[in-house]
Amino acid sequence: MFRDRADAGAQLLARLDRFRGEDAVVLGLPRGGVPVAAEVARGLGLPLDVIVVRKLGLPHEPEVAMGAIGEGGARLVDAELLGQAGVSIAQLSAVERRERATLERRVRLLRRGADPILLEGRTAIVVDDGLATGSTAEVACRVARTLGARRVVLAVPVGPTDAAARVPSADEVVCVETPASFHAVGQRYEDFSPTSDEEVAALLEAARRRTGRTA
Repeated sequence: MFRDRADAGAQLLARLDRFRGEDAVVLGLPRGGVPVAAEVARGLGLPLDVIVVRKLGLPHEPEVAMGAIGEGGARLVDAELLGQAGVSIAQLSAVERRERATLERRVRLLRRGADPILLEGRTAIVVDDGLATGSTAEVACRVARTLGARRVVLAVPVGPTDAAARVPSADEVVCVETPASFHAVGQRYEDFSPTSDEEVAALLEAARRRTGRTA
C-alpha cells in the first residue's frame, strides 16, 4: 500500500538503484506517472522527461487501438488489424492527423518550450503510477524504442502478477507490488488524487533546473 505517488516513487526507487550512474533517462507517463517518475529521477540523479503517446483508435471503434503515435514522428500501426477492419489509408490518415494535433498540444502544455531529451543509445526507464491492462505502457515502451532507446525498462509501483507478459516490448518490468487480488491501481493508494497539468509542468521544470537544462 502506498500513501501517495511520492511514496510510491520512493519505494520504486529502491528497486532501481542499479541504474544509478547509468546513461539513462526516466520517462513519466502523464499525468499520474510523472510524480512517481520525479522521485525516481531525483533519487537516481537522472534526467526526467515525459513520454507522451496517443492511441490511434479504429474509426468506428475508437476504444480499439489500430496503432499509436509518439513524439519525433514515432508511429506504430497494426497492419493486420487495419486489413481485418477494412480501414483505408485515408481513414488512418484522418485519425492520425487528429491525434497528432492532440499530442502536440499536450507536449506544448507539459514541456513549456523545453526540447525532449534524446533517447538514442540510452536506457529508457518508463514509469507510471501503476499497470492495469498494460496497453498504454506497451505503447510507451514501443515508442521509446522507436526513438532510439537501447534498452527499455518499465517501472511501476503496482501491477498484476502477469505484469511482464502484458508489456512484451519492455526488456524488463520492475514492479514493487503484485497482489493476487489486484483489480485497480487506485486501490493500492491511500491518496490517489488526480495529477494536474500544472503539477506535471512544475516537476519537469524542477528536474531541468536540477540537471542544468533550460527551456
